[in-house]
Amino acid sequence: MKITVIGAGNVGATAAQRIAEKELATELILVDVVDGLPQGKGLDMYESAPVEDFDTKVIGTNSYDVTAGSDIILITAGIARKPGMSRDDLQATNANIVKTVTEQAVAQSPQSILIVVSNPLDVMTYVAMKVSGFERHRVIGMAGVLDSARFRSFIAMEMNVSVEDVSAFVLGGHGDSMVPLPRYSTVAGIPLPDLMDQATIDRLVKRTRDGGIEIVNYLKTGSAYYAPSSSAVQMIEAIVKDKKRILPCAAWLQGEYNLKDVYCGVPVKLGRKGMEEIIQIKLTPEEQAGLNKSAEDVKASIAKLKL
Repeated sequence: MKITVIGAGNVGATAAQRIAEKELATELILVDVVDGLPQGKGLDMYESAPVEDFDTKVIGTNSYDVTAGSDIILITAGIARKPGMSRDDLQATNANIVKTVTEQAVAQSPQSILIVVSNPLDVMTYVAMKVSGFERHRVIGMAGVLDSARFRSFIAMEMNVSVEDVSAFVLGGHGDSMVPLPRYSTVAGIPLPDLMDQATIDRLVKRTRDGGIEIVNYLKTGSAYYAPSSSAVQMIEAIVKDKKRILPCAAWLQGEYNLKDVYCGVPVKLGRKGMEEIIQIKLTPEEQAGLNKSAEDVKASIAKLKL
């Protein structure tokens, strides 16, 4: 298994480290436009191999030639959010970056699976699919895994219980209109509405929606990367090990959930072929309306693109 991570910033480098330590690849390529950055981080990472006991070969490079024949390509390239900056503010700049790196990467690895982390997530995943020309099962966005992880964390903190016993589902676009689903969120199998009042649920839902900007406001000069990298690597592990895991990811919908021609977070089965199935769950009218609104927001953003 050969995996390429595009972007040697915080998200990319942290994801690369997790991939190497989990030995999900025999060869891991870290690519960045900045001369010396991927080389230095890649070498530093590989020098940790004798201590952490992994045999993944880590190579840092500025050239896409070295990425040839990659099975999975993780796209993290782009500028990070700053305080006061919405995800939409990022769109024009990051669309050009994602377009360029996708063109170069898929030219070397035409059979690869693309996982997109760059923000605004749903729109950048669309850019990658459009530019690559790949089938929809080979271009997936990392959104719901992260948003669900945040929701799970906040539920565990609120109830003072282990995160291991908390399950949560967040659908929709990766932004202000995401759709956390308390009905499908449980603690030890007990639905959330049976454990806390609506006001508490609403507060946790709002914190989940604001999860990214909360961290941006703390850091002031950066954005989240530990949880985003973990979420991307969970998707990669499901594909590498053909786990058939059901995870919420940004998928190109073609009629599922009554939505068409839009990337939106929904439960999908991830296996060796990438997105192997979209799982359709029953939504209440209110939940469906929330998902429709989220999809419309993504469509409006896609309409602004100049590809």
